[in-house]
Amino acid sequence: MVLFGTLINVALIIIGSIIGRFLSNIPERVKETVTYAIALAVLAIGVQMSFATSQIIIVIISIVLGAAIGEWFDLDGRLNRFGAWMESKAGKGKQESSLGSISQGFITATMIFVIGSMAIIGAIDSGLRNDHDVLIAKGIIDGFTALILSSTLGIGVILAAVPVFVYQGVITLLSTQISAFIPDDMLQFFIREMTATGGLMIIAIGLNLIGLTKIRVANLIPGILVVAAVTGVLYGFGFMPVPGE
Repeated sequence: MVLFGTLINVALIIIGSIIGRFLSNIPERVKETVTYAIALAVLAIGVQMSFATSQIIIVIISIVLGAAIGEWFDLDGRLNRFGAWMESKAGKGKQESSLGSISQGFITATMIFVIGSMAIIGAIDSGLRNDHDVLIAKGIIDGFTALILSSTLGIGVILAAVPVFVYQGVITLLSTQISAFIPDDMLQFFIREMTATGGLMIIAIGLNLIGLTKIRVANLIPGILVVAAVTGVLYGFGFMPVPGE
């Protein structure tokens, strides 16, 4: 089954999110400290990812243009309005704290689960070689992360299972066509720069969780599309930077 790895990943996110909600009735000071701990871990992940780039100028262009596009379409505002609608349907209204808002949990979890090389590489492995080991390993990590996030950020974390399924599922199903039309070195070029650009977004999430900033992270998401466009153009002109140079 070609989508087996993605389904396992999604199932572990859902299970982790549900279990995490049973751990929500803990003292506020514990939640606060745990949230800071999560933020530090997220920052560490983001910093590590950001070093994947082989050309920092690509990351700068992608994140800046992506932010402009995101602000133009107000993606963050749309997602927050969607979260508010979900909260009203769930009957929670203003009873949830800002840390437990559905919109924040959804956005934060989606950024963490979707952005990264494991999602792309794992999905491609599932599609091309029917090898699901990478996505299963990612699912285990995501499951524990979902448990921790949902205990502090609320049940909105479980909604991240939907974009994870769509994102990884589409890549898996199209992986044969991707390999047929996109050279492996170009694909690796894109993965490196996408991972680094995504790392900056993950850092922004960590800073928001600590409370140092109020960056509209969702408005940075179009940067991933910009990465694809920039790397495609550069590759077309024969520009192929070597990692480490």
